[in-house]
Amino acid sequence: MSGMISFMERSWYLVLIAVVASYLLGSINTAIIVTKIATKGKEDIRNMGSGNAGFTNVLRSVGKVPAILTIVCDLLKSVIAVLIGGWLFAIAAGNTENLSAVVRIGKYICGFFCILGHSFPIYFRFKGGKGIVSAAGMMLVADWRVFLLIIATFLLVFIFSKIISLASITCAVMFPVYTFILTFFFDYKMEGNYPFLYWILCTLAALGICVFVVIKHSSNIGRLIRGEEKKITAKK
Repeated sequence: MSGMISFMERSWYLVLIAVVASYLLGSINTAIIVTKIATKGKEDIRNMGSGNAGFTNVLRSVGKVPAILTIVCDLLKSVIAVLIGGWLFAIAAGNTENLSAVVRIGKYICGFFCILGHSFPIYFRFKGGKGIVSAAGMMLVADWRVFLLIIATFLLVFIFSKIISLASITCAVMFPVYTFILTFFFDYKMEGNYPFLYWILCTLAALGICVFVVIKHSSNIGRLIRGEEKKITAKK
């Protein structure tokens, strides 16, 4: 994987552009924008309900249609950020050996910065959401296998609990586990076309996102422990 290190040294500016672009795209917080539009500028989602600028709070505090717009746009911005990131990493890598591994690592890195932008948006005083939908968009593009496992996990936990935060936290914890299993046992061991460092970097990126999301849900974890976390209900 020495080729990856050399291309980053050679084309660091493209990597920087990819990272900055991902953060700026992530900073377009749909929950804040949609709520402003739905309430004709009278309300800020960060001053409503749980105070979180994300899909669940929009659903509870504003309504179903704004919530649907929020989840679709947050998913799309993450997909676009990761696609752009993968494209720029591919250009930077050139004819580097194991190009597919470099591109996937680039997607994970750009996905992380998109989530960072969503949670700390530069356009909205660095106060945003928790990054769950953005993380899902990143998984969809970076590794569809992980995405399917995460969706299955989310649905299973949510069906039995009806608590979105519990399903989200469970998915965050399982993200690095699924990433490790797929990249190590399937890509590195079985296929043999991916270098050793590939599965380490992908797993570390997934672990970083996991820790970030869990920390952002610290208040939810407290309510879950106390049995105070609300089950999902939507404002009509």
